[in-house]
Amino acid sequence: MKIQRGWHRPGTGGCAITIGNFDGVHRGHQAMLALLTSEARHRGLPSCVMTFEPHPRDHFARKAGRPDAAPARIGTLRDKLCELQRCGVDEVVVLPFNDAFAAMPPQAFIEDVLQGGLRAKYVLVGDDFNFGAKRAGNYAMLDAAGQSSQERAGFDVARMLSYEVHGSRVSSSAVRDALARGDMAQAGALLGRPYSISGHVLHGRKLGRELGFRTLNVRFAHAKPAASGIFVVQVHGLGAAGDLPLPGVASLGVRPTVEDAGRVLLEVHCLQWPVALGENGGYGRVLRVELLHKLHDELKYDGLQALQEGIARDTEDARRWFAAN
Repeated sequence: MKIQRGWHRPGTGGCAITIGNFDGVHRGHQAMLALLTSEARHRGLPSCVMTFEPHPRDHFARKAGRPDAAPARIGTLRDKLCELQRCGVDEVVVLPFNDAFAAMPPQAFIEDVLQGGLRAKYVLVGDDFNFGAKRAGNYAMLDAAGQSSQERAGFDVARMLSYEVHGSRVSSSAVRDALARGDMAQAGALLGRPYSISGHVLHGRKLGRELGFRTLNVRFAHAKPAASGIFVVQVHGLGAAGDLPLPGVASLGVRPTVEDAGRVLLEVHCLQWPVALGENGGYGRVLRVELLHKLHDELKYDGLQALQEGIARDTEDARRWFAAN
């Protein structure tokens, strides 16, 4: 899968494209991407996804001086790109959402971005799609532009209705709600897979070793994760061929008991550490950690001894969960 920043695609060929934030790449997104890749294949075009970083609502929340109003983030850009690749997308265009892009009139978006930069031949959008400054552009405007374009080759436009499961619309907001409640089963049903976070293992303070519970630290690049707390997890990326997942327990949050609280980290303790890795074998590896069951919210312990005892309880609770499931 090709990834590029900015809307000027290399070469001269066209593409079939869809546009959105795709936070979580849930089952509704997956249905849209399946339609996109099918249309692209039948038209002999590469399938392309246009997405944004930061999230447009992050941008407007900061502009308003209310960063707390931004939505909780389901996944990082890495997580999103990995899932888009799993869905068979050929190309991803990551656009920086900034003041200039937010102020772009709808007609300029059509002419400069879709036609001039991306050379779109087929555009697939959702039923609530709006674009351009003040969200003034809509499906009808986009469809009319595709049909009436004469100076450049036109493009076909299609709209996909909402995707529902058991009568409820699948959306990123619904996934965020499930994660906020700690309902990992519901989140998994909406995502079509266990909720997971991926990233490189970073060096930390080595406090876990001092407490007798070695941890692998993965940074979550956003200050407001959709999920937080202590979880039973499965870890992918530490094994040999076949990468059998390893059971573990993890903390996702700001670690209120230690001094460097504030940075969001996923700290993972594997219940069965691969001996072949040695003590330092995990650093630099890219892990994918599936959050299977929430044990409890983050707690602020009264000192390191209390923290050590709390981790021990969480570890035993994780072992019992795996034994029962």
